[in-house]
Amino acid sequence: MKTNKAKIKPKAKAAVKSKAKAAVKPAVKPAAKSNNIVTNVLLSGVGGQGTILASNILTEVFLGAGYDVKKSEVHGMAQRGGDVTTHFRFGKKVYSPLIKAGDVDFLLSFEQLEALRYINWLKDSAKVVVNNQQVFPPAVNLGQAAYPQDVEQVFRKFFKDSFHMINGQEIALRLGDVRAANVVLVGAFSNFFNFKEEKWLDALKNLLPPKILELNFAAFMEGRKAL
Repeated sequence: MKTNKAKIKPKAKAAVKSKAKAAVKPAVKPAAKSNNIVTNVLLSGVGGQGTILASNILTEVFLGAGYDVKKSEVHGMAQRGGDVTTHFRFGKKVYSPLIKAGDVDFLLSFEQLEALRYINWLKDSAKVVVNNQQVFPPAVNLGQAAYPQDVEQVFRKFFKDSFHMINGQEIALRLGDVRAANVVLVGAFSNFFNFKEEKWLDALKNLLPPKILELNFAAFMEGRKAL
């Protein structure tokens, strides 16, 4: 006995397909691929080294260049040589000031141990500038821990030519004031970015008293040549 099969016209088939596709569409439209690249900079050091001033210089320069900037500062017990860390992020639009571990593009560290502390936060492609100063924490001074002596070797093993050790104290002392070592480091670090020297010097003008500008201009320029 023959069974009559209903024939579906081509137009009807297309309508059925269309409805089937509509049924499996996601409820939320997929987000468009963003071209908003955010760059992550981590600054680390200990109290009294001028890491906050360094982050303020970066803020002046990048805001002046039209970037959106977010930063977050963490202050340890600075009077006891505690750590001071700044998360600094810039891009077309930045929504959070915090950097995730493993996402750091640039590390600027003012002390060797504080650099080593954040090595696991760095991307494989990260660029690193570290001051060669060693500030012994209380545990080392009390004989309860040893200060690592292979910081440079560890960084060179993983980052090779992207790692730079700068003698900030020696350069600043030669200029007349060891306290300018932080600006020496900023000068070295500035080589990674395509801004004219005037942008950086203008930032120093906006942040520092006139009486110490000449010293810090010189510190910046010497740091720029040191990298």
